[in-house]
Amino acid sequence: MKKVILLAVLLAGFSSIAQHGERRHRDGFKSMSAEQIATLQTKKMALALDLTDSQQDQIQPLHLEHAKLRKAKMAEHKAKKETGEKPELSSDELYAMEKARLDGAIAHKAELKKILTEKQFDKWEEMKHKKGRHHWGKHSGEKRRKKMK
Repeated sequence: MKKVILLAVLLAGFSSIAQHGERRHRDGFKSMSAEQIATLQTKKMALALDLTDSQQDQIQPLHLEHAKLRKAKMAEHKAKKETGEKPELSSDELYAMEKARLDGAIAHKAELKKILTEKQFDKWEEMKHKKGRHHWGKHSGEKRRKKMK
């Protein structure tokens, strides 16, 4: 259960990092190993938050675990897509998935709060919220354009 929660937190917390940027950059992540992805994410976070070497060493395993879980999920999704298997989930299953994702996000946030200074943590939250607003604004505009056609 703990691993499921951690997976959900990591997926929620870092999916915005993996989706940030142009499409060609995101496609490059597919060919990288989980270790390479984790290293890049840690280095980007170090640049943005001015992390110490000790903090980087503590955050690297979090990124690595997330990258491994994300790679596994992507492989599972790809396999289901190729076989045409896409079962409808019940409301209870959707609730359980969302609850696990949110529990994971809470656990991830708590881990980062232990590692980062208060100033770094505040900056990380601000960056996270900015990416979220940009993400939603981008997609809502696309939906409006599609409706207008």
